[in-house]
Amino acid sequence: MKILLAEDDAMLGRGLVRGLRMAGLSVDWVSDGLKAQEALSATDYEVLLLDIGLPGQDGLQLLQWMRAKGDAAAVLVLSARDTVPDRVAGLNMGADDYLTKPFDLDEVLARVHALARRRGGRAEPELQLGRLVLRPQRREALLDHQQVALAAREYDLLLALMERPGTVLSREQLENRLYGWHDEVSSNAVEVHVHHLRRKLGPAWIKNVRGVGYKLVAVE
Repeated sequence: MKILLAEDDAMLGRGLVRGLRMAGLSVDWVSDGLKAQEALSATDYEVLLLDIGLPGQDGLQLLQWMRAKGDAAAVLVLSARDTVPDRVAGLNMGADDYLTKPFDLDEVLARVHALARRRGGRAEPELQLGRLVLRPQRREALLDHQQVALAAREYDLLLALMERPGTVLSREQLENRLYGWHDEVSSNAVEVHVHHLRRKLGPAWIKNVRGVGYKLVAVE
């Protein structure tokens, strides 16, 4: 899951980035509203964690700009502004959820996963394609009801394909899902992860469309 964190508090930002990455999520972090706008213009994020009191551009202005341009990323506001009018203003501007500071990381993670499920149009915390099942909140993969041990980025790549079964995703699209701005990415990183997934699941699950990318197909 690709997340943008817009938070100007350095200590809180570092803690959130660390916790989200430990949970297997890909996170880019910016500390002001203008940089957040640049990031949202350049990259497709599933979830935005948004502090309202950002320098450069206020969080509510950023939220209004996002929705005006049709950006459908789920937005979880993280704010010290805890009055009812503040929460109502954030939700009316287009936020999907609102969490006041201080908060617990586990609650942030639970809300992020709930928003991602909602954005993907699924109420159940589970994805299934034939004999293959993914449980994103637990980061579990099961094949024929047996758990498959996957490395973090193997799981993220499989999830990206599982969310759009039968759709070809390019290497660039998959790299954007798996890596943040500051990650070093080798030229064959996606191919390596696909090789490992095929070894663990079976070679027929992931099809290579030459010159285009990869897609996930059901195997009976």
